[in-house]
Amino acid sequence: MKILVTGAAGFIGSALSLRLLARGDEVVGVDNLNDYYDITLKEARLARLTGQKGFSFHKLDVADRPAMAEMFRSERPQRVVHLAAQAGVRYSLTNPHAYVDANLVGFVNILEGCRHNGIGHLVYASSSSVYGANTRMPFSVHDNIDHPVSLYAATKKANELMAHTYSHLYNMPTTGLRFFTVYGPWGRPDMSLFMFTKNILEGRPIDVFNFGNHRRDFTYVDDIIEGVIRTLDHVAQPNPGWNSDAPDPGTSRAPYRVYNIGANNPVHLMHFIEVLEGCLGREAEKNMLPLQPGDVPDTYADVKDLAVDVGYRPQTTVETGIANFVKWYLDYYKVKA
Repeated sequence: MKILVTGAAGFIGSALSLRLLARGDEVVGVDNLNDYYDITLKEARLARLTGQKGFSFHKLDVADRPAMAEMFRSERPQRVVHLAAQAGVRYSLTNPHAYVDANLVGFVNILEGCRHNGIGHLVYASSSSVYGANTRMPFSVHDNIDHPVSLYAATKKANELMAHTYSHLYNMPTTGLRFFTVYGPWGRPDMSLFMFTKNILEGRPIDVFNFGNHRRDFTYVDDIIEGVIRTLDHVAQPNPGWNSDAPDPGTSRAPYRVYNIGANNPVHLMHFIEVLEGCLGREAEKNMLPLQPGDVPDTYADVKDLAVDVGYRPQTTVETGIANFVKWYLDYYKVKA
């Protein structure tokens, strides 16, 4: 297939593009290469794709309506995986307009491109952050999510609502994936594992929020990519049993689905740090801090629906995943533990 991947220079987008190319798909990559974090890392990810058979790239901002419309018309992809977004909970507290532009305006442009160009299936990135103030664990796609606690989360919930509208109005299959704390080689520098590793190696303290009492459903990137590809191949279908008197938030009479995609195994943050310390052979100096605005104490993904529908089975332990990340980090940055 010919597949459009937005955010192709990003952490998940570049890994996904590599896997799609490896199985013989044609990939059209889109990314604006913004400076939210180190552009050279994005360029290095992109360099792994450039020149590969079947890969083409457009440096575009998804919020650029005319440019995106022209790209859809010229490339004519069959399916779309939309991963481009302004990420980060804490950044949304100080730069809200970046989230409106990328996550709302950009998403409308994706929906319109899909609508007017006969796209067979749109798979898009949502987030575990949509669960907001929910405390019942594990988080289920069949639960109400009406209480987001950050603007980032609100934009991701808005994406799900916008996608449902297009599925309903235009019979356009859409699937949202609520990612749970993705980590691994080539990861994002604004994520905890990356920042912890950098600071420990440089002999600087690490900030440990919620006094270390967080639990996170850390999910290794390879497990995420396997789930994304299986979902892409499993086109969203209407749920004929959907009942408007007791509406299920995770399905619809329209060809619309939402799934959690996580490890289904919450890990205490302090254990996560202990594993990292073991891989680096160094103990971290810890700056214990309270829960930050917009953060939630725990995340835990109920992945039963994804397991039943596409055979999703996360397999990578944090011990293996962190070791793989550390090996990549030391090699990429040419430093020694």
